[in-house]
Amino acid sequence: MTATAPELDGDYVLDTARTRVGFVAKHTIGPRVRGRFTAFAGAAHLDGAEPERSTCAISIEAVSIDTGNPRRDVLLRRDFLDTARHPELTFVSTGVERLGGEAFALTGDLTMRGATQRVTVRFAATSAGFTGTATIDRARWGLSARGLVEAMVTKAVELELEISLRRAPGAP
Repeated sequence: MTATAPELDGDYVLDTARTRVGFVAKHTIGPRVRGRFTAFAGAAHLDGAEPERSTCAISIEAVSIDTGNPRRDVLLRRDFLDTARHPELTFVSTGVERLGGEAFALTGDLTMRGATQRVTVRFAATSAGFTGTATIDRARWGLSARGLVEAMVTKAVELELEISLRRAPGAP
């Protein structure tokens, strides 16, 4: 990281104006679908000297999904995410492992549609925060649609995260 370990220590909140929580899904025919969530909040505790002691938690409003196609977004909210019954997606970290250099593996519990599964996100520290990716199998969370739509979308979905943090209010 560009900052020294002691400079990183402390409590942070997501800078929502500079953070992107996105995904990429592939169609069996046609181009990839890129999307993002526009409403989320999160907090982290960073320990620069012992990164494995760092923690984070993120909550995402499921209805904030945005692929740039309003008809598709309605389908995703209704069929895939079932936002009427499951309005929130959450991630709570359970461990951090330094992979070398500025690379880390962040493991945690991702809850979507009422199902919780363990996920590992590979992160890299940047001057602006962190970037990370993870590939998930949407079927593990029961994310599915009816009929032809289900057959047209691959099970693998790549999560794309660009995280920017700022010191939590009242944090030194």
